Amino acid sequence: MRRAAHQIYDARPLVLEDPIAVPILGREYRAEVERTATKLHKPHSLGLRAFIVARSRYAEDKLAHAVSRGVTQYVLLGAGLDTFAYRNPCRSLRVFEVDHPATQQWKRELLAANSIPIPDSLTCVPVDFEHQTLAEQLKEAGFDHEVPAFFAWLGVVPYLTHGAFRSTLGFIARMPATSGVVMDYSLPRSARPPLEQLAHDSLASRVELVGEPFHLFFTPEQMACELASFQDIEDIGTEELNALYFTDRSDNLRMLGSGGRIVSAWM
Repeated sequence: MRRAAHQIYDARPLVLEDPIAVPILGREYRAEVERTATKLHKPHSLGLRAFIVARSRYAEDKLAHAVSRGVTQYVLLGAGLDTFAYRNPCRSLRVFEVDHPATQQWKRELLAANSIPIPDSLTCVPVDFEHQTLAEQLKEAGFDHEVPAFFAWLGVVPYLTHGAFRSTLGFIARMPATSGVVMDYSLPRSARPPLEQLAHDSLASRVELVGEPFHLFFTPEQMACELASFQDIEDIGTEELNALYFTDRSDNLRMLGSGGRIVSAWM
């Protein structure tokens, strides 16, 4: 919904050009975006929308770099309603969307209801992590573990246990040279200024109420330790992302605070 709001309300040029973001919502969710239009222009909402579109844009920029190095497999971990596969400009790139079976079924229903075709280059990989492993399900879906791949892991890390995070990161680290990963993560409460601690508490209570509590946070130093098996690591926050994507805009869209960070790393 926030990616769709970016297409509707924000000034051109857009940070993320996504012609599928609005159509995939259909009438029900598009109406919700329109009902909350006034809220979408409040500073906190603008900042969150900026972060969401920036992390998708950053991931797709890094994917383009991976493709230029010969990568032909793109894996979206926790794909949700990501739309890249439906506007993929690269014919040689095979996309694997990994998510819980129920989430994938919901997405298929939205795609069908809104007449969005599923491209031949897309493979959906249902994974119930309580009973299945990522490696096994990807292999069964036709993923080639011997060929380089690029992984996007957006909006997922804070909800994981440390064990689940390390297990998935270890799988990526065993991929061939030129493989890479991009993910976002959040700073721990103690590493944030007092006002940002209050905002964190408010968001944490809301996600816990819907049954998806936060579990996992890192400082940049801790993340660097987790990525010890990788190279060419880039870990950036608000200042760098604003410089990359929100300079000289004619609207107020820009990231705020210091809590959200994005990191890319390569084998």
